Amino acid sequence: MGKYVVKKTKTGFKFDLKAGNGEVIANSEVYKTKKTCYAGINSVKNNAPVAAVEDQTAEGFEACKHPKFEVYVDKAGEFRFRLKAKNGQIIATGEGYKAKKSCLNGIESVKKNADSEVVEEE
Repeated sequence: MGKYVVKKTKTGFKFDLKAGNGEVIANSEVYKTKKTCYAGINSVKNNAPVAAVEDQTAEGFEACKHPKFEVYVDKAGEFRFRLKAKNGQIIATGEGYKAKKSCLNGIESVKKNADSEVVEEE
């Protein structure tokens, strides 16, 4: 099973969602407080398992309702995803992938590991 790792940064707190193998599969923005960081984790736990996948790289793609994972191509030409909550806010993002299939596998991993434990890193 995966885990959420909460880290203190210079400007607040952020989390990484790690798969069972220790690979980071998604991360958050920086939150001002630990409490709001934990609220972000709870939002991922609630939204990821039920989120649709909107493939914005497909021609004539159909927009999905929130919550959803958006698949897109970044400036470097890599496939990425972002998880948006019911209110449309981005709550987690994935790394860049060379292949769309790998990006979709990343989304499945987030869905599978969404209900993981939370640990704090010193």
